[in-house]
Amino acid sequence: LRDLRDDVGDDLVVMADLCLDEYTDHGHCGLLDGHGGVDNDATLERYAEVAVAQAAAGAAVVAPSGMMDGQVVAIRDALDEDGFDEVAILAYAAKYASALYGPFRDAVDVEIADGGDRRAYQQDPPNAREALEEIRLDVSEGADMVMVKPALAYLDILARARAEVDVPLAAYHVSGEYSMIKAAAERGWIDGDAVALEHLTAIKRAGADVILTYLAAEVAEVLAR
Repeated sequence: LRDLRDDVGDDLVVMADLCLDEYTDHGHCGLLDGHGGVDNDATLERYAEVAVAQAAAGAAVVAPSGMMDGQVVAIRDALDEDGFDEVAILAYAAKYASALYGPFRDAVDVEIADGGDRRAYQQDPPNAREALEEIRLDVSEGADMVMVKPALAYLDILARARAEVDVPLAAYHVSGEYSMIKAAAERGWIDGDAVALEHLTAIKRAGADVILTYLAAEVAEVLAR
């Protein structure tokens, strides 16, 4: 992170994802308690430490993605106490327990121990009201931006969030959404570039100010033609 910031300087906004799943042997997004469940409060302490370390290394934005209760205020307080009050927080506010994360988890070799899942702390796909409440809470705790993830299957949440909050709204076009385009294009079933633009246009139309996508470099080339 420090080397990246040295390379790009102020030409790019360096953002750092903040989670623990890639660094644990159990694959969960937090520390575990004595019963094997995720310990929310202990995890918040670790998140705060990581946020300060990321800010010290040059991150302009930290992005907590673990969906722990109170993660935004814990991180905001820690950053402010260490003098990083200008470091922004992009909160994964409505992160659903989706099957569309599969390709990413395979790529980074993250597997949840004992056949577990993250449904205890990620959003339930049929539930819209809780997601909107989480978005409001994150804004009240000090989030500078909020995110909906995944994007396409939750455009209704994105649109409702746009009507609810005034902070910048991000959407994550995730690995499964990306992979479906690529797989279909490789088989000649669709025009990959056209569908990619259609996907991202739909996300923008629903209210996203910022789109995170694995298609970024390719779409930039298409738009530059």
